[in-house]
Amino acid sequence: MELILALNILIVLVTVGFGVYYIVKKNEKSRKLLKKMLRVNVFTFIPLMLIAMAMLVPDAVFAMTDTTTTAVAENSSAGLGYIAAALATGLATIGTGYAVGAVGSSALGAVSEDPKILGKTLIFVGLAEGIAIYGLIISILIIGRL
Repeated sequence: MELILALNILIVLVTVGFGVYYIVKKNEKSRKLLKKMLRVNVFTFIPLMLIAMAMLVPDAVFAMTDTTTTAVAENSSAGLGYIAAALATGLATIGTGYAVGAVGSSALGAVSEDPKILGKTLIFVGLAEGIAIYGLIISILIIGRL
């Protein structure tokens, strides 16, 4: 586990170092190499982080174990409940970020052409932000059941 996290830190530090080096060089070949390094970073960093998360999830679920079997069953379901609440909020906010990014940029372009429609565009941005509120409500309901 520590090896995977150390490898991820090394990948990030090497990428940042190469990025600074290639930005200082300022030529077209260095830009292409920098893009290639970033691609390699993304395609190695994300799978390694997913492997690390897969290894951490069982530890998080069974972090509060007891000697009796009923306590173990109760704690594992509580751990899964907390993971469900975290996923509900996290995925809802990721969706909100994507929606607000798309709607907000379109709204900005529309308002720059016709300032009269500012109120309508704010409604669409508010609807996109509602996704995060729904995720938060679901998380509160899940935690309330634990």
